[in-house]
Parts: sequence; structure tokens; C-alpha cells
Amino acid sequence: MDFEVLFFLVLLLFVFFVATRTFRVIRQSTIGVVERLGSYHRLLPNGLHFVVPFIDRVLPLTDLREHVLDYPPQPVITKDNVTMQVDTVIYYQITDPVKATYELSNLRGAIEKLTQTTIRNVIGELSLDETLTSRERVNAQLRIILDEATDKWGVKVNRIELKSIEPPQDIKEAMEKQMRAERNKRAQILTAEGERQSNILISEGRKQATILEAEGARTQVILAAEAEAEAIIKINEARARGLSMLKGVNPDQALLTIQGFDALREVAKGQATKIIIPSDLAGLAGTLKALAEIVKD
Repeated sequence: MDFEVLFFLVLLLFVFFVATRTFRVIRQSTIGVVERLGSYHRLLPNGLHFVVPFIDRVLPLTDLREHVLDYPPQPVITKDNVTMQVDTVIYYQITDPVKATYELSNLRGAIEKLTQTTIRNVIGELSLDETLTSRERVNAQLRIILDEATDKWGVKVNRIELKSIEPPQDIKEAMEKQMRAERNKRAQILTAEGERQSNILISEGRKQATILEAEGARTQVILAAEAEAEAIIKINEARARGLSMLKGVNPDQALLTIQGFDALREVAKGQATKIIIPSDLAGLAGTLKALAEIVKD
């Protein structure tokens, strides 16, 4: 009785083992490589599949998702013989499981070594300044080279990033001093430009003020001259109208007489000891008498 129970248990375990070797469930984003009698047979996509036990062998599943390899910093020598530490991250994806399985034994190790040698070759052709300022160009160049090299392995390199570039400490200190000097230089240039613009604006303001003052003085002189001319014209017109009102007196002759009287009065104000009396003094007196009568009327 005990032998029958043992045989039944062994048979049950054998059936379970055969079932697990016969039916395989493949998860999403993975694929299985099947070997039949030691040779490649077929691929198993995601889902439930039947394989022949003891004849077919399913290799470890291949992950088709994007993989990330973050390598530790490695020393790299630039074109100008500067040793710096470069930290790299690479993103790749398996596109051909058959090639990734049979073309090489250690895919991750091969990609890591290839990445290290490629980085040394690319950065070795650049100077320190070019490496620090051309990171995007270095990333693109590395991706193209790695993608071409890993194509025969069934791998697609999507992108590669230089996560950090650390030059030696003395180089970092020299770069910091250079940056501070550049900042001070730019600050001095900006200060000088500001002072220059300020002086130019002040000079322009003074120039405009001088021009405006000159324009104002000129306008004032012109207005004063015009007012004086207008006053003289009105005085002369008034004199002419007054003389024209004299009865029987020629206006032109009367005007000349008045002007002569004005000249005589100005001479009398001077320091001269000789006074010239006009010959027509009686005519002048008559003219003045006629004017007095007109004013009286």
C-alpha cells in the first residue's frame, strides 16, 4: 500500500514536471528563444505556448524593453593631455533576440567595454575646452558609433549621455579664476559703457539747453526790435497825421520843421559852446504856434 502511494506521488510529480516543460507562458515585453536538440528552432512571443518536452528547450527570456547602463566614472585623456573623469549613461534596446543570444556571450559587458573605448577615442581627439563646451556633439557622435558597432548584436543604441565631466582640481581652480576674471572684465566694460552713455547724454542735454537759450534770446531780441520798429512807425504816423491837420501848412514841410526842432533840442543838451541857430527860426515858431492852436481846438 505504501509503495502504491509513493508511486502515485512520483507519477504526479512527473506529470507536473512534464506539464511545466510543455506549456510556457511568455510575459508582455519579453520573448523566448526555443532550441530543438541544441539548435535554434523558433521564437515565442508573449502568450501561452506548447513545446515538446525533453526535445525543445526554452532559453532565458529576453527583455525587449529599453535598458539603462550607468557606468562608474572612468579616466579619459584629452587631446591637450588633461586627464579627467567621465561618467557615462547609455540607453539601449534589443531589437533582434536571436543575434543578442548567439552573437556574443555577455551582451552587457560587451556594450560596457565598447562604450569605454569609444569614449576614449572620441574625447582623445578633442581639447579640454571643446569637451566641456561640445557635450551635445560628443553625445551624438558616441551614439552613432555605438549604434553602428552594436547593430550586428541585435542592439539599438537610443542615446548616450555624458552625465558628468570632472577635470583635475588644479584645472578646476584655474578655470574658476578665469571665469572670475572674465566676469570682472565684463563688469568693468559694462560700467565704462554706462559712464560713457551718461556723459554723452549729459553733453547732449547741455547742448540742447544752450541751443534753447540762444533761440530764446534770439526770439526776444527779434520781438523787441519788432516792437520798437512798430512804435517808431506809429509815432511817425501820428506826427504825419498831426501835421496834416495844420491849416495851410505843407505836411512835408511841417514834418521837416519838427524834426529840425528835435535836432536843435538834442544839440542844446550837449557840452558844445557853440550853438547853431537855424535860419528858419521864424518858420519854426509859426509852425509850433499852429500846432498849439490845433491842440487847443
